[in-house]
Amino acid sequence: MFKYILKTEDLTKSYHGVTVLNNVSVTLKAGKIYGLIGQNGAGKSTFMKLITGLTFPTSGGIELFGHTGEKALQNERKRLGSMIEYPSLDLSMTAEENIRFHRIMKGIPDKGIEDQVLKLVNIANTGKKKVKNFSLGMKQRLGIAIALLGNPELLILDEPINGLDPLGVVEIRKLLKGLCEERQMTILISSHNLPEMYQTATDYIIIHKGEIKQELTLDELEECCKHHIRISCTEPEKLASVLEMELKTQNYKVMPDKSIKLYDYIDDKEQVARILFENEIIVTNFSSEGDTLEDYFISVVGGEKNV
Repeated sequence: MFKYILKTEDLTKSYHGVTVLNNVSVTLKAGKIYGLIGQNGAGKSTFMKLITGLTFPTSGGIELFGHTGEKALQNERKRLGSMIEYPSLDLSMTAEENIRFHRIMKGIPDKGIEDQVLKLVNIANTGKKKVKNFSLGMKQRLGIAIALLGNPELLILDEPINGLDPLGVVEIRKLLKGLCEERQMTILISSHNLPEMYQTATDYIIIHKGEIKQELTLDELEECCKHHIRISCTEPEKLASVLEMELKTQNYKVMPDKSIKLYDYIDDKEQVARILFENEIIVTNFSSEGDTLEDYFISVVGGEKNV
């Protein structure tokens, strides 16, 4: 049994001497929703195109479902579903005709899947309306429906909520979470909507200027963004004792550098400072910390000058 759905090693892509993806090594496990976070031009779409075989790497390796080598990868890509950059739609056709065309192209014999995927994305009743008359949001929904044909094990979606109204965003979020939880489908999505990504993904990959800056789980992200008072002192063991005995809290965490993150008393820092002073604790740092997802992203990619 393969350990990872997807594994890349030093994946690099250059166009005309310009490197747009540089030594990208990531792993995707089954049953998770991975949020690929990055600005325009960060390399998100290029990475997705390399995985789906729409373009080929300059160097580095790709492993899909435990297989490597171009011939094996082409076969394993039958287990993928994707929508990258723009949905592949025939504007002169209806939604049903587009779905039927793609089902036949993919060699899927089950005609019933057509209505199923259209219902999943809530565009099953568009009748004879041509796709050229669809809103951007409806086109996005149809693109996702096409990606879901064949019940893929790995679903890759580039900006799937682009153009959707707030209700549509919620519906797609519920759909993706349901696919992940009920079918153990692994999903890789990119989005500029960081608050929405925060509500959807279970894991995060931050990419900037073609390089992976960080990989972290939702729990790790919440820990990084959680508001707290960060305290450093000369006697961390005594500090922990004072927090428990004097301030009656165990809601703190000792960090590897021996500083302490205190999650209580956020709005009563003066009391904390007074208690520490009264107990003769020599404080070397006392600061309020904690970021929004946007703040954290900015800090990871190197500050606002890089955004």
